[in-house]
Amino acid sequence: MIGRLKGTLLEKDPPHLLLDVNGVGYEVEAPMSTFYQLPAVGQSVTLHTHLIVREDAQLLCGFATSAERRLFRQLIKVNSVGARLALGILSGMSAADFIRCVQERDTASLTRLPGVGKKTAERLLIEMRDRLADLGGEEFAVAPGDSEALPPADNAARDALSALVALGYKPQEASRLLQNVDTRGLESEAIIKAALKAAAS
Repeated sequence: MIGRLKGTLLEKDPPHLLLDVNGVGYEVEAPMSTFYQLPAVGQSVTLHTHLIVREDAQLLCGFATSAERRLFRQLIKVNSVGARLALGILSGMSAADFIRCVQERDTASLTRLPGVGKKTAERLLIEMRDRLADLGGEEFAVAPGDSEALPPADNAARDALSALVALGYKPQEASRLLQNVDTRGLESEAIIKAALKAAAS
């Protein structure tokens, strides 16, 4: 099991990133809550990871905090919740907000997340309620506020659209979300954050 990686961030294309660890490039998928905390490309970063091995593929998921990884591991134990959906949940709301939803039985907020229908939301509330005790008392990191301004990327909006689709939104839904965001001067991560915030409101 690969539990932790420390290396140089080579690429970040939500929800994918590439990490160079002593000359070996690791492809990692991460929730947007982790992307918001990543340094600039070329800088050092440490990720807590979870490796999923399937017959047809291997998926390495990365998280900014061990607490967030712990929540991810509890999510994928829920019936019908796979790694992709769990990453989508952690991209659409902070770990702290998700725990609040479970504690307050807030299905409405959960169904705003990509891929989460009413039945899945109810299943999450029922099964995760019993699993919260296993998460321990550590405070869950909430994604920080707006990132420092970065030089705009020419294809930032297009990258944001692709990332939203990869997170589980249908292309039409992703386009509709981006229509409510002023993308001028924003990097793709900031555009995605604004779109997800709008979807949750």
